[in-house]
Amino acid sequence: MPATFPMRNASVVMNSIRIIGLFVAAGIAEISGVYLIWQWVRDDKPVFWGLFGLVALFVYSWIQTLQTFDFGRAFAAYGGVFVSLALLWGWGVDEHTPDRWDWIGVSIILIGVATIVYAPRA
Repeated sequence: MPATFPMRNASVVMNSIRIIGLFVAAGIAEISGVYLIWQWVRDDKPVFWGLFGLVALFVYSWIQTLQTFDFGRAFAAYGGVFVSLALLWGWGVDEHTPDRWDWIGVSIILIGVATIVYAPRA
């Protein structure tokens, strides 16, 4: 008889994928928005860079509203995701290679995020 995946567990997995996907999408929107504004102001890029940055920041804000838990918890957990994505952005875009302390710090932060999001609550 083939192994079956209980529906309850499938629901938990799908919810986790949704939560993580929303956090990553929000992070990319926020970091890219801030980066575009940074480039416009600090590196004299054309004004439309700043305008696209504002649009990206609006998209970030909208994505955050799609989370299923309350604002405080969603925003606290997102903070950890943002730190992680910012480190990856710096590595991929600004070519600043993270060192072992960066990786240790991000690991600690992601443990905190997992605790906030997945801790059993009454």
